[in-house]
Amino acid sequence: MDDLDWDIETLAIRAGQQRTLEGEHSDPIFMTSSYVFGSAAEAEARFKGEQAGNIYSRFTNPTVRTFEQRLAALEGAESCVATASGMSAILSTCLALLQSGDHIVSSQSIFGSTVVLFNKYLSRYGIETSYASQTDLASWEKAIQSNTKLLFLETPSNPLIEVADIKALADLAHKHNCLLVVDNCFCTPVLQRPLEFGADVVIHSATKYIDGQGRAMGGAVVGDNKIVGEEVFGFLRTAGPSMSAFNAWLFLTGLETLSIRMQHHSAKALELATFLQDHAKVSRVHYPGLPQHAQHLLAREQQAAFGGVLSFEVEGGKEAAWKIIDNTKLLSITANLGDAKSTITHPATTTHGRLSDEEKVNAGIKEGLIRIAVGLENTNDLQADIERGLNQL
Repeated sequence: MDDLDWDIETLAIRAGQQRTLEGEHSDPIFMTSSYVFGSAAEAEARFKGEQAGNIYSRFTNPTVRTFEQRLAALEGAESCVATASGMSAILSTCLALLQSGDHIVSSQSIFGSTVVLFNKYLSRYGIETSYASQTDLASWEKAIQSNTKLLFLETPSNPLIEVADIKALADLAHKHNCLLVVDNCFCTPVLQRPLEFGADVVIHSATKYIDGQGRAMGGAVVGDNKIVGEEVFGFLRTAGPSMSAFNAWLFLTGLETLSIRMQHHSAKALELATFLQDHAKVSRVHYPGLPQHAQHLLAREQQAAFGGVLSFEVEGGKEAAWKIIDNTKLLSITANLGDAKSTITHPATTTHGRLSDEEKVNAGIKEGLIRIAVGLENTNDLQADIERGLNQL
């Protein structure tokens, strides 16, 4: 199965599969911690890297490897390293590629836990972070220092769904001898392939759309054989933030339907965003599929569709937002996304709740902001459920 000229829909089902002697049609799960060597000499050759093959499931497992090869094929990449979660993918990337005294420039519009990771934990080891506006290239350039080694962003961002110009940021990063790392969680390779626009590393939280049914935790780092295949893999081999074989198998089944699901998520989100845009009790809608969105044209150029996540604002702050959320019956009140079930959350008190008031203001996280990750339910039912909440205002 090494024909990589296939379309992305075919790659999502077939890439990386290597059938065993049993001739199975579905991908198998290799639930084993260790592997048996034919001789002491073979064991030595495996551990030295002189012979390819399995060693220990912390860093070599056939099911995980199939997932890694399939996701790499979808992103058009040479290498992929699977991790235990999306956050461990970000941590592994930073600790593999940075050292004390290095500097990160990050978008200020990123997931709250990533901000905490950068500000509270990486800073303890001498890795400092500055923040730039997601959509202002001059802000990024101004933030770059002589010791900057890495530019980091999510596009679209969470939860304001701002779209960054990946090519422009890649050119800027390379001009200053930096790497560009893009979190592609919201789009997946079905809707956006950052490496094609010049990004060096792509991050995934496989927990989200790659799984697609809210079943398992996992992450991935995708890129070339040197940065990801050697440096990030070397960190994972030693530090061990590894993906389990069972979770990798779940993600493989998720990849098989990823293309279909992302198109449906996007179509339903656009319908819902249009509905909210016209609602008298909604002051603002954040969704790049709307022509009024500031980066609508960029999103059309950079993405195959606009994704399944939107957010909207209401007057009345947290009290009004909570009233809407608490009076929905169909939507699940949870901070996860990428599920077949639609979810609703209040970012200021959940996903970005650990940020300071100043950090929330800088990131545009208002008390009246509500985020919806649109699932696969009937759109009319979703609209009626949100209308039920809005009617309480």
